[in-house]
Amino acid sequence: MLEIDSLAGMSFLDIGSGSGLFSLAARRLGARVFSFDYDPASVACTAELRRRYFPGDRDWKVEQGSALDRDYMTSLGEFDVVYSWGVLHHTGSMWKALDYARLPVSDHGKLFLAIYNDLGSRTARWKKIKKTYNNLPKPLRLPFTLIVIAPSELKSLFRAICTLRVGEYLRSWTQPGPQRGMSHWRDVVDWVGGYPYETAAPEQIFDLYRKHGFSLLKLKCGGAGTGCNEFVFIKDGGPVLR
Repeated sequence: MLEIDSLAGMSFLDIGSGSGLFSLAARRLGARVFSFDYDPASVACTAELRRRYFPGDRDWKVEQGSALDRDYMTSLGEFDVVYSWGVLHHTGSMWKALDYARLPVSDHGKLFLAIYNDLGSRTARWKKIKKTYNNLPKPLRLPFTLIVIAPSELKSLFRAICTLRVGEYLRSWTQPGPQRGMSHWRDVVDWVGGYPYETAAPEQIFDLYRKHGFSLLKLKCGGAGTGCNEFVFIKDGGPVLR
């Protein structure tokens, strides 16, 4: 998406580092990396990756922080690449987080974002499902999740039967998959329970950053699915629109 082969000599800010895998990839590509997350467990996980693969490395910093804290975001300085994949729509205040994400981008730097696609009524339905899951007592979350996913999973099971892949389908429920690094069940819970949950149409994201002197370099749309649209903007120093 960045259309470059190396990050050598560049600075990289990972907003919402989560497990730290993206930060690790950026560091391996030669960037000076700064990782932060609001969740202490995510901060610890990112720090553990740094300890394992870049022990004592001064070019990879990890700390706790909030993407909704403007003072914190401005205190970080400027970066050649600011990266936040699938994070800001879970903050509970997505548009504020999107606005603040531009603050650490250096002149001619790049901003790489992935944000859930807005699907209108379908999005509204999933938001209600996710909110309901989180409001339920814990003993009721399992049956609720099973009810929610039953229609789609019956289709998947039918396809597995037709293609003679029932064993593969059943194993996917307990074994980590190659794409997501988690079992199918964990993936299901991650989706059904993923709240706060906000979305945006591609043109809304474009309009936000155009007003602040950013140009769109690359766009990868999620199409009709519930996944993320991916954007790469460059801060080109153009006229800011009021």
